[in-house]
Amino acid sequence: MFLSERVSVIMPIFNPDCTIVDSIKSVLEQSVSNIELHLIDDGSTIEYIHYIENFLKLDNVYFTRLNKNAGPAYARNFGLEKSTGRYVAFIDCDDIWKQEKLAIQLSCFEKKQTALSFSEYYMVKSTGVKKHVQVPVSLTYKKLLKNTIIGCSTVVVDRKKTGPFLMPLIQGGEDTATWLNLLRKGYEAEGTQQALVYYRIKENSFSKNKWKMLIRTWRMYRKTQQLSLVQTSYYFCHYVVNAIKKRI
Repeated sequence: MFLSERVSVIMPIFNPDCTIVDSIKSVLEQSVSNIELHLIDDGSTIEYIHYIENFLKLDNVYFTRLNKNAGPAYARNFGLEKSTGRYVAFIDCDDIWKQEKLAIQLSCFEKKQTALSFSEYYMVKSTGVKKHVQVPVSLTYKKLLKNTIIGCSTVVVDRKKTGPFLMPLIQGGEDTATWLNLLRKGYEAEGTQQALVYYRIKENSFSKNKWKMLIRTWRMYRKTQQLSLVQTSYYFCHYVVNAIKKRI
């Protein structure tokens, strides 16, 4: 039953390169067949349709071009509102799924009473060097506050259990804030101990943006989770340590 339910896949797009072709293929070539793919262009300023025009001819691929760049949360929310599947999954336009990703994670929903599934993944540099990011078997709200280990492109959510949801419109950390909001309501998050996603790392992106990421994470804790200054300091310290470990 779980494997036959529709999965809505949401891919925000902003100024992609040719790697978007592999990303879309990895979705459409999943071993489960009942998939709809929503491509949401978030105000791109370059022309790239030639990369994806053949995909747009397919009945289960939906393309929307937003009028302006409003950020990935807005684009994903547009897809969340337009999509129809019981399950919703997310993938960035330069990441790649393994062919069995959805089948493995949907089976987890059948075996366990969970509303959110996530998996391990590989962080891949342009040189081809990979780092295997491992995840725990399960995460609670407080554990996720300490370690924002969930990769957005690994997530599948069962909307029959959670009901409709949207991502907070913040700049940075909007995906983690979404998972926190779901877990805070008492839903369970289960981790799959297999790397099912290849997450491409742009060279120097972390060193260039690390301070911005730190500031945005602090603000996310305060704004979306309404943590006190003491609570924010406590969880933020754990976040920094775990973020460093993940990059080593």
